[in-house]
Amino acid sequence: MSSLPFHLCLAGPTAAGKTAAALAIAQAHPCEIISVDSALVFRGMDIGTAKPSAEELAAVQHHLINIRDPLNAYSAAEFVRDAQTRITDIAARGKLPLLVGGTMLYFKALFDGLDDMPAANPEIRAALEAEATATGWPAMHAQLAKVDPITAARLAPADSQRIQRALEVYRVSGLPLSHFHAAKTAIKTEATRADGIRSRALISLEPTDRAWLHGRIAQRFDAMLAQGFLHEVQALRARGDLHADLPSMRCVGYRQAWEALDGLWPMAELRDKGIFATRQLAKRQITWLRSMPQRQVVACDAPDALDQVMAQVAVALQFTTPP
Repeated sequence: MSSLPFHLCLAGPTAAGKTAAALAIAQAHPCEIISVDSALVFRGMDIGTAKPSAEELAAVQHHLINIRDPLNAYSAAEFVRDAQTRITDIAARGKLPLLVGGTMLYFKALFDGLDDMPAANPEIRAALEAEATATGWPAMHAQLAKVDPITAARLAPADSQRIQRALEVYRVSGLPLSHFHAAKTAIKTEATRADGIRSRALISLEPTDRAWLHGRIAQRFDAMLAQGFLHEVQALRARGDLHADLPSMRCVGYRQAWEALDGLWPMAELRDKGIFATRQLAKRQITWLRSMPQRQVVACDAPDALDQVMAQVAVALQFTTPP
């Protein structure tokens, strides 16, 4: 990672104000934005992902948005490859690569590299799917907690994709997923860390008052519903080739809407379930961020949050040379 040109990273939980801050940075400095968001990659998923508007997308060049059909997955490895290419290309054009988003797994993969863990095993994966169908993903999460409590602690009980992968790694190798993460960290040298810090700056928008963020999440979900979020999900279902277990349809909000349309619970509960799931996502995002000691924290609920972000950007750019 240390060979990459300097890039500025702006992270934070959902509804923390990342888009507004990114556009402010783009107005002050010649840059292009690279999205670090596992939901924004999907086409046709605009309202429920709070995708930047057409005007916002036109104001500054964006990358890694609308690059996948919802039927097709997009992995952290693909993100690292695509992000590295774009960082290099943007810098070569004399602009600042600005990475913005809340998918912390993508940030971590870009910063630390991908772990050398076992490849996918179709037979074991199918067996895990069968077990989950019989017992439910919360039960599978409990099973994971027994063999890999470290990984289980950072996953939601309904995060089927990552629970399945963690259990698959354990059954293939006999070692927990956290073992591979720890091994990767242990072999990183101090020189590599130093180079990595010099080649990037990470600004993190984090609330000092969790209630402030909860209020923003509720306002955003209400706005999505008013903009026709449910109709968006109905249109995706009408395609006929999508299903609830796809990574795209497991995105927060989409999963709850899909289940409501399946009749798993009353539609009147969609708002509360969607807001609760988004709060849980934000909590996990903040936990991930706190594990990144190199970040520069800005209180996103402070009246002068945007000024603080711009000050941090100015400091970061003082220690770089023009690309």
